[in-house]
Amino acid sequence: MLYIDIFWAFFIANLLGYGGGPPSIPLIQNEVVNHYHWLTVEEFGEILALGNALPSPINTKLAGYIGYQVGGVPGAIVAFLATVAPTAIAMILLLKFVTIFQKAPQVKAMTQSVRPIVAVLLGILAYEFFKNAVQGAGWVHTLLLTAVAYFFLERKKVNPAIVIAMSMVYGMAFIH
Repeated sequence: MLYIDIFWAFFIANLLGYGGGPPSIPLIQNEVVNHYHWLTVEEFGEILALGNALPSPINTKLAGYIGYQVGGVPGAIVAFLATVAPTAIAMILLLKFVTIFQKAPQVKAMTQSVRPIVAVLLGILAYEFFKNAVQGAGWVHTLLLTAVAYFFLERKKVNPAIVIAMSMVYGMAFIH
């Protein structure tokens, strides 16, 4: 039953997450944190931060790690297959129709209407992470890390992996 739960958690999140990683992240979080309670919001946030620092698609990294944590190697395999299955199935079934409908106004409208939904989902996810950071580290540390991360990412164009590593070092040295 555990492996069926793992499969459905990642399959549904990736099936409904139209557009790849960013739309799927809040859906994966909802499944593993709110629905199945395999992780806390803090744990999910840490896994997401670490996953973003590594190469390859974020969904497969989340699936592999969470699947392994929940069900060992078989769990990782099941989660990975559930993550790539919706795309593989859609590609097989819809490949023929892509060229026919790619310029249809309905398809363009659907694509445009998904963007605000993704923005809201990511905003909610960011708010939850920020709220938990404030509860765990306090306002001063959270605002300092936010400002420093913004400065290095946006102004100095430092690689996100380096900023994440610097934040981790700061957290180990000054928080808790």
